Amino acid sequence: MTHMTRRRLLVSATSLFGMMPFAAAAQDSAPTIHVVKDRNCGCCAAWVEILRNAGFTVTTEASMGTLLIRHKLENGIPQAMHSCHTGEVAGYMIEGHVPPADIRRLLAEHPDAIGLAVPDMPYGSPGMGPEYQREAYDVFLMRKDGSTDVFSRYEAA
Repeated sequence: MTHMTRRRLLVSATSLFGMMPFAAAAQDSAPTIHVVKDRNCGCCAAWVEILRNAGFTVTTEASMGTLLIRHKLENGIPQAMHSCHTGEVAGYMIEGHVPPADIRRLLAEHPDAIGLAVPDMPYGSPGMGPEYQREAYDVFLMRKDGSTDVFSRYEAA
């Protein structure tokens, strides 16, 4: 009986070691988003959690007031697109409560742009209240020349 237990343990351990490279590869392929936000903002924390639940790896950095605004402006985010937090993923800026699906689409399509923005803080956008009570909002593609285009449109729930 003891011999059989050791054999099972050895087979199980060998199987786990064989799977480790695949687990590491899956972890490495998860996009990492670095989010600069106010440490006391509940909606920013909720958006970060939504990103994590959607499979993104998220790091955060606390900032506030004029430092946060300066960070946005230095990274080319037009003032009309500002919201409460700013993320960066694969060289793109993500401003505000952008849905994870739109971030994935941005990464897949890889447009020549600064990134995506959901200006202001529309109710029902990710991290801003229940989606079933969502108000209509647009996700904008911020172009390098300062112009914007609608990337996605979300109708009111």
